[in-house]
Amino acid sequence: MPAKSNGFTLLEILVALAIIGLLAGLAISNSDRIFGQSQETVARIFVRDSLKTSLVRYKIDVGDYPSTDEGLAALIAPAAGKADRWRGPYVDAPGGRLPTDPWGESYRYRYPGVKNKDGYDLYSTGPDRAEGTADDIGNW
Repeated sequence: MPAKSNGFTLLEILVALAIIGLLAGLAISNSDRIFGQSQETVARIFVRDSLKTSLVRYKIDVGDYPSTDEGLAALIAPAAGKADRWRGPYVDAPGGRLPTDPWGESYRYRYPGVKNKDGYDLYSTGPDRAEGTADDIGNW
């Protein structure tokens, strides 16, 4: 009667390595889609939720949204003539710099809005960094 072996056979080890290689190859080839979608999600959340909260707080304190000329910088430092009502900063801006989108570009702001007639337009130009294209991520 042959003795019972407790180890793996060479064939079992090769099959396991092949499966691991296949899974690694799939993960690497799809990483651009996985990370690209998360960058768009981050920009969407920032535009629709994070900065919206800051702008609403600003409007409550000052009486209206910042103008296009004042821009998002009004969330960090008071605009001329509004220092008495300003209770900011309304956004965390290390070094006094506004946050940028996941592609390193500044978020764009307009008030009154072009796409939101009764409010403001806040958007990222998206992965192509070009304004007015289909990949723009805005609050509309």
